[in-house]
Amino acid sequence: MAGRWIETWEPEDETFWREKGERVARRNLWFSVLSEHIGFSIWTLWSVMVLFMGPEYGIDPAGKFFLISTATLVGALVRVPYTFAVARFGGRNWTIFSAVSLLVPTLAAFWVMEPGTSYATFVAVAALTGIGGGNFASSMTNINAFFPLRKKGWALGLNAGGGNIGVPVVQLVGLLVIGTLGASHPRIVLGVYIPLIVLATVCAALYMDNLRPVKNDTGAALEAVRDPHTWIMATLYIGTFGSFIGYSFAFGLVLQTQFGRTPLQAASLTFIGPLLGSLIRPVGGRLADRYGGARITLATFAAMAAATGVVIQASGNASLPVFLTGFTALFVLTGLGNGSTYKMIPGIFHAKALARGLDAEAAAAHGRRLSGAAMGLIGAVGALGGLAINLAFRQSFQATGTGTAAFWSFLAFYGVCFTLTWAVYLRRPAPVPTRAQLGYAEV
Repeated sequence: MAGRWIETWEPEDETFWREKGERVARRNLWFSVLSEHIGFSIWTLWSVMVLFMGPEYGIDPAGKFFLISTATLVGALVRVPYTFAVARFGGRNWTIFSAVSLLVPTLAAFWVMEPGTSYATFVAVAALTGIGGGNFASSMTNINAFFPLRKKGWALGLNAGGGNIGVPVVQLVGLLVIGTLGASHPRIVLGVYIPLIVLATVCAALYMDNLRPVKNDTGAALEAVRDPHTWIMATLYIGTFGSFIGYSFAFGLVLQTQFGRTPLQAASLTFIGPLLGSLIRPVGGRLADRYGGARITLATFAAMAAATGVVIQASGNASLPVFLTGFTALFVLTGLGNGSTYKMIPGIFHAKALARGLDAEAAAAHGRRLSGAAMGLIGAVGALGGLAINLAFRQSFQATGTGTAAFWSFLAFYGVCFTLTWAVYLRRPAPVPTRAQLGYAEV
C-alpha cells in the first residue's frame, strides 16, 4: 500500500477496463469528488461571508464585490500549477496536500471574521480562499487520466458536478446559521468545514491512487498552448463555467443590493441556482456523449441568451419573481454547458490525431496527452470569466445602482460564444470523433 502507485494503466483496453480498471477508476472518482467538493465550498466561502457583513463592518456593496472578485481571481490563477502538480506528485498525493491546505484559509477566516477587522485583512483572507479553486483543475486532470474516452463525458461531468455542489452546500450551511442564530455568527459556518477538510484528507490518503504513466509533458503543454482549439474552448468555457462561478459568487449580493433582500432572505434563495446547475452538469456530459458536445453547447448558448433576456427585462421592471426564474434558468444552462464543453476537449484532440493518420490506440494516447495539458489552461481561463462577471456587476452597481448593464454585456458575450461554436464546430466538419471511430455502433 505504501505510496499506492499504479504502474500500468490502459483504460482503452476493454478487457483491462472490465476486469480491473473501472473499479479502480470509480473509487478514485468518488474520493476526488469529495475533496473537490470541499475545495469549491472554501473557494466560494465569501459569497456567504458577505451576507454576514452588516453595516457594522463598514463595507459597501462595491467593496463586497471586490472581496469575492479577489477570491475568484486567485482561484483561476492557481488552476494552472495545480494541473501540472498531478503528474509531478501523483493524483493521490496531490489530493492529500490540496485538501489539507484548505485549513489555511478556513482557519484564517475564522480568526478575522468580526467587525473592526481592516478591509485589507479581509482582502488577504479572501485571496487565500482562492486555493480551493485550484482543486478543480487537479481533480479534473487526474480523473481524465483514469477513464477511457467513451466514458469521459460522464466521468468528468460527475466529477465536476459533485465539486460544483460545494457552492450551494456552503450557501445552505450559511442559510442554516443565519436562519437559526442570526447574521452575527459567521464563525459557525467555518467551524463546520474544519472537520470536513480533515475527513477529505484522510479519505484521499486511504482510498486514492497515483498513476505512474501520467507524466508532465512540456511538449504537450506547448503544443496545447499553440493549438487554436485550446483558446476557442477556453472562450466557450468562460461562457459556461465562468458564468456559473461568477453568478454563484454574486447572486446573494445582487439580491441584497438591487432587490433589498435581508441576509436571511438572500441566503434562502442563493443556493437554489448553483444546486441545480451542479446537479445537471453530469447530464450535460451524458448528452454530449450521446449527441455530440458541439450540438449541446450550441443549444445551451442559445438558451442562455434567451434566459439573459428575461433577466434584463425583470431587472428593468424590478420584478423579483421573474428575475429569479430567469436567473435560475441561467444556472441550469451553465451546468449543462459545463458538461458538454469539457466533453469536447478530449474528443477534439483525439479527432485531430485520427485525421493525422494515427491508429486508434495511438490517437487515444495522443488525445489524453494533449487534453490533459489543455484542461488546466482552459479551466483557468474559464474561471477568469467569473472574475469578469463580478467586476461587471461592481461597475454596473456603482454606475447605475442596478445590474442591468452587466446583464447586457453577458448577453452580447453569449452571442459571441454561440457564433463561435457554430462557425468552428458545426458549420464545417468538426474535429470531434464519430461514434464509429470510438468503437460504437452508430445509432
